[in-house]
Amino acid sequence: MEPTEELDLKILEIRKAALIYRAINHKLRQDMLKLIHKSGKITVTELYRKMSLEQSVASQHLAILRTAGFVSTERDRRFIFYTVNYDNLKFLEEQSQKLIG
Repeated sequence: MEPTEELDLKILEIRKAALIYRAINHKLRQDMLKLIHKSGKITVTELYRKMSLEQSVASQHLAILRTAGFVSTERDRRFIFYTVNYDNLKFLEEQSQKLIG
């Protein structure tokens, strides 16, 4: 790129990507993903009890993971189960490898 060319930064997309990386770059959320993976699927109640968390804390972090696309939800009558979205984790890993070479 020549210095005279305008630099086209897609700031909105960069900010969205940063939020996705920030969602996964948190020890508690990483531990949550590991527990969900180990369980196959889990309710928020099971998760916060197994992790010794307050319900509100668990829900807040699950919402961040859900917004970033790292967990999916499925309803079974009155229960909502969380599962790991492996496709999105794999995609993030592939993109990260491209960034770091």
